[in-house]
Amino acid sequence: MLNRLFHLLAGADLAIDLGTANTLISAAGEGLLVNEPSVVAVENGTNRVLSGGAAVGHLAKQMLGRTPDSISAVRPLRAGVIADFTLCEAMLRYFLNKTRRRHLGVGPRVLVAVPGSITPVEKQAVYNTAHRAGARQVFLVHEARAAAIGVGLPVAEPLASMVCDIGGGTTEAAVLSLADIVASQSVRTGGDSMDQAIADYLLRHYSLSVGQATAERLRIDIGSAFPLDDELVDEVRGIDRASGLPRRATVTSEEIRLALADPLEQIVDAVKAVVDRTSPDLVADLVQQGMVLVGGGALVRGIDRFLAEQTGLPVRVAPDPQSAVAKGAQICLEHLADWRGTLEAGDDDV
Repeated sequence: MLNRLFHLLAGADLAIDLGTANTLISAAGEGLLVNEPSVVAVENGTNRVLSGGAAVGHLAKQMLGRTPDSISAVRPLRAGVIADFTLCEAMLRYFLNKTRRRHLGVGPRVLVAVPGSITPVEKQAVYNTAHRAGARQVFLVHEARAAAIGVGLPVAEPLASMVCDIGGGTTEAAVLSLADIVASQSVRTGGDSMDQAIADYLLRHYSLSVGQATAERLRIDIGSAFPLDDELVDEVRGIDRASGLPRRATVTSEEIRLALADPLEQIVDAVKAVVDRTSPDLVADLVQQGMVLVGGGALVRGIDRFLAEQTGLPVRVAPDPQSAVAKGAQICLEHLADWRGTLEAGDDDV
């Protein structure tokens, strides 16, 4: 009775998809509460977050590439792991405060989804950062497991389920069966790599320098992984490398597809590596069940058809691919007794 009262006073448990591009937070029993860019705007030389600590998320992303020398818009995570501990803590504290789940000074229990490639040192950084941001207890869950649960795959059954999570900084491919991960592969390739590939292509072929926001817009507006029935055209503006002056250029979806070839090949290699390490009986299941794509990168046009052609598996995109990991982590929290054995906890959280 006392334990139940304590949890009520502490507020709802929180599930966090701490992503390179976006951070999503769900509350047990309530659903998604926060979905904002993982960006913080700071005063150079001090790491002081602007606007009284509120220049985080959507507000900070608007400043990317547009700040004066005295201000920087920073992404505290790179390739799915914490790159700047201080700013990540400030960002996470801001997002946790937005959920308004602090009651009587008692922080929530949180479950953080992390890439499979994360090192022990990087895991400890997540534990420490979450605790300092206000969590009283921290668990970690493999992103691929959370994604599979979030899209409703029968991961607890003696049947192969496969998911590929294409995030901002990493791509996670995994096969699951009987509630465990049979084989997985994590590569530090995702939406950021795609955007950089587009920017590099424009510099090589058009001598045009563009920012990350412009490259991201091109990926979203006309990018594709598979030939389109009606190819798209867009205008891009940047700085001419030779003259240093502003210039425009017209690019096509075929060109963006060509620019994306390398990061897409790395994703294909990750999927093939997972299938190669999976037993023949489970691979036979995959031929029938196929693979589900989640994450922001799953929204690239035709990426399901491209991966199906390259791997020989049926491939489909989840209905709400960007929130799949957060939703799966939330389900784990809501049924913590069932999933506790698959989660990791720090020394202070056991």
